[in-house]
Amino acid sequence: MEYEAEIPPFPEGYKVKQKAAVTVSPVEATTFHGFTTSHYNPISQVTTAPHIPCPQAKLETVDPKTCSPKEYLETFIFPVLLPGMASLLHQAKKEKCFERKRTKFIACDFLTEWLYNQNPKRLGEPFTEFFSIPFVEERLKHHPRPPIPLSLLLTEEAAAIAIQSFWRAYLVRCDPEIQELRQWQKKLREDKHIRQRVQFFWAKLKQKVKCEMEDNEELENIPSP
Repeated sequence: MEYEAEIPPFPEGYKVKQKAAVTVSPVEATTFHGFTTSHYNPISQVTTAPHIPCPQAKLETVDPKTCSPKEYLETFIFPVLLPGMASLLHQAKKEKCFERKRTKFIACDFLTEWLYNQNPKRLGEPFTEFFSIPFVEERLKHHPRPPIPLSLLLTEEAAAIAIQSFWRAYLVRCDPEIQELRQWQKKLREDKHIRQRVQFFWAKLKQKVKCEMEDNEELENIPSP
């Protein structure tokens, strides 16, 4: 209410224009601009549009130093970057990034590796992993990464085995006979530890007494003046 009171009133004679009602037919309501009903009811044909590279003539006529930003992106950036982004999405789906909040998959690492290996200047060279790329190795020497948590490195099968093993061990430890055995073992370890300390004390005391006796014997063997 206070906000509405602060708004200045419209001047006299001012009329708000009413927007014209747009009537849309039922077919047009379900069809986006630029699409026809054939997109929603496609013919049962398995046809895939092949990847069409940029025309070579356009590459020759476009100067990367003097062309507009739009031409530079469409000619030199998008033909390489867009296939890399498509591969990135496919790999992210395999790594179940769309199903979990945390995964070991790092999108920037994958895209860096893909672009480095798809570089036209490296045609015919063997595939290079991300951590073997020269500038990546140099970067990680000065800025090492923290280790990845084990929970992200384990596969679903390995994680399931670890959880099941822990649960089985817990159920076994809850058994009354196992509890009694564990208490007996605990008491045995404590008693054994005490006995070791007592033995060490007596051994140290005997060594001390033995040294004192040897000193006394040496003093007795010294001839009097």
